[in-house]
Amino acid sequence: MLNNKGFDLWADDYDKSVGVSDEDGTYPFAGYKEILNEIYNRVLTGSVHKVLDIGFGTGTLTTKLYDQGCTIWGQDFSERMIELAQKKMPDAKLFQGDFSKGLVKALKQQKYDAIIATYSLHHLSDEQKVTFLKELISLLHEDGCIYIGDVAFENRSKLKSCMDEVGEEWDCDEIYFVYDELHEVFPQMEFEQVSFCAGILSLQRQVLK
Repeated sequence: MLNNKGFDLWADDYDKSVGVSDEDGTYPFAGYKEILNEIYNRVLTGSVHKVLDIGFGTGTLTTKLYDQGCTIWGQDFSERMIELAQKKMPDAKLFQGDFSKGLVKALKQQKYDAIIATYSLHHLSDEQKVTFLKELISLLHEDGCIYIGDVAFENRSKLKSCMDEVGEEWDCDEIYFVYDELHEVFPQMEFEQVSFCAGILSLQRQVLK
């Protein structure tokens, strides 16, 4: 599992590495561009002005939203990736921090129209995912939505089938999303499988009238 120094070293070649996997249709990034494009469209379809990106990396997705006038906030634990993203989005408010330990104080003091996380939250355990998602929901404006694009499966059986198919390439340090298990905790969560190994989970804040 990469630590922040590992991601610092990988930062300059990250987009290229992801692109090769996506174009080849291989684990873990098969469907990557389609997922980012779909999240981009969903965010801009709503009345979204303020976006929080968890683990934004080099800013591949958030830069596009920034260019469309969205106010961008974000947290990543790689200094180098923050440096690269900040150059693309000079006015974005980007903070360094390990989100497995929660959000930095400045981000917890805001409310957001949309919260996005692409290929980042698989570093959290299943229990940590639930706790973190509950925290994120509380930071949404009414009818705001969390969009997660990641290696994800409808159920544990499909995850196991993919793991068997991938074989030695499977990253045992990463903990992937299993929709039906999360759906038990978050009944409003929806899931769309995009590739054989990845999809989009969406979780809207529903306020009781």
